[in-house]
Amino acid sequence: MTQTVFTSCVEGLQHAKSEQGELLTKPFLDVCKHIFPVIDNLGAAMTVVKSDIGGNISRLESKFNSNPSRFNYLFNLVQAEVETKTAKSSSSCSSGLLWLTRAMDFLVELFRNLAEHQDWSMSQVCNDAYGKTLKKWHGWLASSSFAVVIKLAADRRKFIEVIASDSKDDIYSDMLSFCNSFEPVLQQIHKFLHGVGLDSMKAS
Repeated sequence: MTQTVFTSCVEGLQHAKSEQGELLTKPFLDVCKHIFPVIDNLGAAMTVVKSDIGGNISRLESKFNSNPSRFNYLFNLVQAEVETKTAKSSSSCSSGLLWLTRAMDFLVELFRNLAEHQDWSMSQVCNDAYGKTLKKWHGWLASSSFAVVIKLAADRRKFIEVIASDSKDDIYSDMLSFCNSFEPVLQQIHKFLHGVGLDSMKAS
């Protein structure tokens, strides 16, 4: 079977946890970076999401690189800020991880919609995914902006042609495999952030 970006991500996720089940910083960020290029093919609608994801990956990566042994485990980045009471700052790694995870929630729903609702237009796919994930965390301004840019979503057929390898069936099954593998990881992050009181921050 031809390798797709989704199969590569699924393989990456196999190395994202320690033997004890703890999330490892670099492998997790590598998976996020690997899925990142797919966003380019979604058209101008995803420009805002793309810059948001890229900024949060860079912030977390920079902190990890400052002390790889200390921040080998993803949640150590947050724990360090909880201890210094800086976790709720908009420029914190905790905030970066929260918004990166929410953006990944959105992409998982988007890919699931593409695979499970093959008759939906790209704007339907995006709107439904947004409603299930990011919308409740966005204020009026962010929601209004998203409603405008979603009209710029790429043509569904062209998008699938660009990212598909040999057949659409393969790409859709690869998408679902990625969603099913990544979703529990995202849920693990939300559960941890909720436990330290950081899962309810909103945007303006």
